[in-house]
Amino acid sequence: MKTRADALALLHEWVKNENLRKHMYCVEAVMRACAEKYGGEPELWGMAGLVHDLDYERYPYFDAEKKTGHPFEGLKALREKDYPPEILEAIDGHAQYSCVPRASLMAKCLFAVDELSGFLVACAYLRPDHFAALTSKSVLKKLKDKSFAAKVSREDIDLGIAELGADKAEFIDFVIVSLRPIQPQIFS
Repeated sequence: MKTRADALALLHEWVKNENLRKHMYCVEAVMRACAEKYGGEPELWGMAGLVHDLDYERYPYFDAEKKTGHPFEGLKALREKDYPPEILEAIDGHAQYSCVPRASLMAKCLFAVDELSGFLVACAYLRPDHFAALTSKSVLKKLKDKSFAAKVSREDIDLGIAELGADKAEFIDFVIVSLRPIQPQIFS
């Protein structure tokens, strides 16, 4: 059985960029919270978040037809290391171009929190208290500003939340609360 320590060691082997590592820690924290909320296994869901962008630094470009690049190269490595199929399916589905349906709740959550976590970190950077007083109201306002964190896909955020059947403001608040415990790690 794979553990968080295994996943963390793999992340440190593959990912050198500190900002990408921090993104993956954020997604891990939110995935653990999602597991608790939706009745999943926090360790398993957390590992999916921790390694979901494992190959992004090495293979940022993809060829969907040939199944090369991100996330395909990371999936190959995870298969070789016998990571659970639920994690593989969730990671495969978090890339829209993989055309893998997000059938499991874990896969839907990973897709829903990936872009949103990155956007929330960008919002929190603007505040001296970071996540402490950040609310969905201010985030929803920032989402309308297309020039702010322009590379973040608002469409993916909306689709992910819709696939979960969640209320947008409530889900944003849930993710913010999930990120507060790791604030010192993210903004150090």
